[in-house]
Amino acid sequence: MIISDNDAAKRDLLAKARVIAVVGHSDKPDRDSYRIGQYLRQAGYTVYPVNPAVTEIDGRPSYPTLADVPEPIDIVNVFRRSEHLPEIVDAAVAVGAKAVWAQAGVTHDEAAQKAADAGLDVVMDTCIKVEYALLLA
Repeated sequence: MIISDNDAAKRDLLAKARVIAVVGHSDKPDRDSYRIGQYLRQAGYTVYPVNPAVTEIDGRPSYPTLADVPEPIDIVNVFRRSEHLPEIVDAAVAVGAKAVWAQAGVTHDEAAQKAADAGLDVVMDTCIKVEYALLLA
């Protein structure tokens, strides 16, 4: 279901989630993906960086693909350009993720519908850190 405009559904998703895979997680502390990954860890989530160009971030392994993440994924948080969403959605569906959350500025209507049709919750063009702070903190 596409829940971008549904605060109750986003709150429920964030409250129930335990494992977040951050696709496009940078190893550079000045990047949003790095800072938000750190924020999510501090909020209590298990965060797996997914970035084939980086082998580790702060001593933790970075995984080349969603399929390499070692446990079931609740939310796939996407820090890639919009044109990459279709392939990320395909990978999220293949690994049985429960949701795809595309960061602010990242949208792809067909990919969102494909994820929703596969039974995933979908949030587009929305910062997960901002929503967590508004809905749960």
